[in-house]
Amino acid sequence: MQRPPSTSVDSQNACAAPSFPSPVPQAQWLQQVASLIPKNTSHPVQVTIRTYCLALCLSLGPSLVPFLTSRSYSKKTSLKRVLARELDFRGFAFSVTLAVGGGSFIRRLWHALDSLDADTSGSGAWTAALPLKTWISLLRLRLSSVQKTFLSNVISSTAGLLLLQAGRRRSKLRASLVNKEPSASRTLDLTLLLLVRALDAGVQSFVAQRSGSRRESDAEHPGKTSQTDMQRIAASAHREALRKQIDSFLFWACSARIMWCFFYEQQRLPVSYVKWINTLAGLDSRLLETLRAIRTRQWSYRTGLSSPPDLLKAYARDLGYPAAWGDPAILPAYGGSDADEVWKQLGLTTRSGVGGVPCQVVHGRVGSNFGLEHSCTANATLRGIKAFLEAIAIYLPVQFLPVILSRPRALLDPQRVLESLFSALRSATFLSTFVATYWYSVCLTRSVIFARLFPFISHDFYDGPFGCVLAGCLVCGSSIWIENGRRRGEMALYVLPRAVRSCLPDTWVRSGNWGVLMTERLTFVLSLSSLLTAASHHAHVLRGLSRWGLRFILRGPDVVFWRDNSAFPSEKRKIHNPNPVK
Repeated sequence: MQRPPSTSVDSQNACAAPSFPSPVPQAQWLQQVASLIPKNTSHPVQVTIRTYCLALCLSLGPSLVPFLTSRSYSKKTSLKRVLARELDFRGFAFSVTLAVGGGSFIRRLWHALDSLDADTSGSGAWTAALPLKTWISLLRLRLSSVQKTFLSNVISSTAGLLLLQAGRRRSKLRASLVNKEPSASRTLDLTLLLLVRALDAGVQSFVAQRSGSRRESDAEHPGKTSQTDMQRIAASAHREALRKQIDSFLFWACSARIMWCFFYEQQRLPVSYVKWINTLAGLDSRLLETLRAIRTRQWSYRTGLSSPPDLLKAYARDLGYPAAWGDPAILPAYGGSDADEVWKQLGLTTRSGVGGVPCQVVHGRVGSNFGLEHSCTANATLRGIKAFLEAIAIYLPVQFLPVILSRPRALLDPQRVLESLFSALRSATFLSTFVATYWYSVCLTRSVIFARLFPFISHDFYDGPFGCVLAGCLVCGSSIWIENGRRRGEMALYVLPRAVRSCLPDTWVRSGNWGVLMTERLTFVLSLSSLLTAASHHAHVLRGLSRWGLRFILRGPDVVFWRDNSAFPSEKRKIHNPNPVK
């Protein structure tokens, strides 16, 4: 067979350069990408996208702060390591997305199988799914919607946790090459956080059931209020007030335990939490080491022992004071006239009647610019002012960021803006009072009141773990009563996981045996599954950040430009035609 001769048109096409489609404008490209995303905000695809974005911000944001604030360009290798860790499929963001978004996909698939009809399913994927539906029906799993959601979340949470622990285990192995001491699980803090939130949801559900919502009489006679209903409302208000008091007590107890561990057992607290407390406290590390040495009796006023010998003397010299002000062999162990003789020899006139380290050394450089380094009141006041200014920088974003994400139109209301601003000022006042009362309680115990009333008690006790430090730990948490009632619950839920961690046996937590691992995994899976199920079916039992965060993930932000206007045709007509013709 002869080959047909090629035409001139074919030869021209063969010689011509290949043609490419014209580039799509950026706006049109964005519209094409947006068209692939389901419009329903509760769709698993949207849930997965929001979960990944939020988890990535929570994990990557704090890690990037040191690189953004540093002007050095020698940290590129560390930056690449951080990005590779957080963007890896075993990183925090991807693992949490699998745990949360995976449950949404499984639940949607389960719902599709429930609605599958063997007679009308047709062919294709539905026909292939019929054996699975038959197998499920043979098991006779007559589960409610809540139980199906919980089981779906259990499956996805287990997969997400195993993936997250696999990534954290690699980081732990790298750290073990440098630090030979055994460390706790890197997911323990997250597990305790979920446990506390899940238990709180259970408590809130119990309170809601006890208080009740509406009775049959309310539905039959909505305009009438019986005496029984008035009693029920009063009882509900009483339970609400009792709940706020319980939240306050929890915060007080937890903060006392956390502060005590900060001074003596920092290994029981998260490293980031210790750094944050140390920033607010403004304590020199040598002063902390002295307090711990007094607890272990390696530093004593009565015996004159100091190990290491130059521990507090070097700190006193750095502050510009005589080294003898930090020498336990010279400082008086008791108050009274004997102490006054020692102070006269040392040239100190502001500590008559009491012994121990002078307040100037304890206060550090606070108040030195005003000549008030010896004043306990000035020390507490200046530290409180400093904490107030730092707290404002923390609480202003906390108050306004949820409003910007969920209700941006509220910023146009001056009253709402003033309320948010007042709430931020109130929270900053709480934190500054927390710091100031701690320091003033320390000075009242060791210098101003108790050491003067009982001069025969050694300063090994006043400066020990059951003296001024314990007094400060017990008093500072009472500042929670300054906070708003609703914020007290959120603060209690914030400190409770740290307090629970500090109460766990440290050797058991760091052992890393099979029992510890399985206990943590079971706690993580059940807690996260319970929270996700509650957010899907009983959102009223959640409160604070857990309620806002899970609502944002599962339902999307309650903002107009996030909604699908086609899903609300009546609202769309009202927007375009505000005065319809009747």
